[in-house]
Amino acid sequence: MDREFIAERQKGLQNYLNVITTNHILSNCELVKKFLDPNNYSANYTEIALQQVSMFFRSEPKWEVVEPLKDIGWRIRKKYFLMKIKNQPKERLVLSWADLGPDKYLSDKDFQCLIKLLPSCLHPYIYRVTFATANESSALLIRMFNEKGTLKDLIYKAKPKDPFLKKYCNPKKIQGLELQQIKTYGRQILEVLKFLHDKGFPYGHLHASNVMLDGDTCRLLDLENSLLGLPSFYRSYFSQFRKINTLESVDVHCFGHLLYEMTYGRPPDSVPVDSFPPAPSMAVVAVLESTLSCEACKNGMPTVSRLLQMPLFSDVLLTTSEKPQFKIPTKLKEALRIAKECTEKRLMEEQKQIHQHRRLTRAQSHHGSEEERKKRKILARKKSKRSAVENSDEHPAKYSNSNNSGSGASSPLTSPSSPTPPSTSVEHAPF
Repeated sequence: MDREFIAERQKGLQNYLNVITTNHILSNCELVKKFLDPNNYSANYTEIALQQVSMFFRSEPKWEVVEPLKDIGWRIRKKYFLMKIKNQPKERLVLSWADLGPDKYLSDKDFQCLIKLLPSCLHPYIYRVTFATANESSALLIRMFNEKGTLKDLIYKAKPKDPFLKKYCNPKKIQGLELQQIKTYGRQILEVLKFLHDKGFPYGHLHASNVMLDGDTCRLLDLENSLLGLPSFYRSYFSQFRKINTLESVDVHCFGHLLYEMTYGRPPDSVPVDSFPPAPSMAVVAVLESTLSCEACKNGMPTVSRLLQMPLFSDVLLTTSEKPQFKIPTKLKEALRIAKECTEKRLMEEQKQIHQHRRLTRAQSHHGSEEERKKRKILARKKSKRSAVENSDEHPAKYSNSNNSGSGASSPLTSPSSPTPPSTSVEHAPF
């Protein structure tokens, strides 16, 4: 085949892949990852999940699988199944199974104890866990199935059971929420984040698909993700900014993404955001600027308490009679603290590597630019001419010394009668 044709096709394929990998949802798609890295994504995780779930049913026979919920989530290694209880066949539940992630620093014993503790967590803005269990390699949790779906389903007007890509990748209509919804939902989410931070329970997984809608109430999902050590949905964003280096600041930055999506009906095109489109209120823009702007990403995130004091949320009245309860034994609190520190340390190391790589890339790009090549060429010429002049000055001096060497008497150097020989130096090629 023609070489030019092949080169053109390769360039076209590379451009196509660049577009796909810069799309946050598509880049996390299993098909894309298997195409780009088949060696590390060759396992059939649905089959693995079914094996684990089958083992679970041997000891818990009251549950029964209705159907697998294929690809409703974005994670490759997390699978969902629609469930029912045998003696309550009309009631539907959702089972989620996930294996361990790269930030799992808890011991197996502490990990299993904390997973089994999750059903005891009661909070008006946390979605209740019906059942939870874990082994040394994965965790399995059951929650009630919600027909209304998540906050992301509301924003995108999607059906909860549809695949993730179909629901969110190409919405037919882009429309944000009403201002009062933004204020109320935002306040509820901030309240539960503050509760978890005060308890010393790391979250780090806030996004619109992890917020269940129950009437006019938002309830947080997937508290188990941090225990499993799973990567955050927005990690590729906040890993670029070295000031976002604690799980509390990660939650605040992720809240900024969520607020943007609630306001405009879509995620930001890129982060940091240079300028924000018109919003229902300048109070919304003020919060967005404090979490997603260039200045915020460079200087650091505000605290959750600070966000609660901002005008957008400070006047929201929450009416709930449910008293929060989540008792974590002292020993497990210490284990969580150590695991949190390890997670933050790995994040900072990753941010440092990214920073160094960007500096190197910028230096290489600058060094290889057309302007820099011209500068080096001019400098090489100047250096060549300077060497030529120095050589011409040295040559007559040596010539005069050789003429006077046999006389036994020294005499001052004189200018040569013959003209200076032309320079033979070669111009240096740019490197």
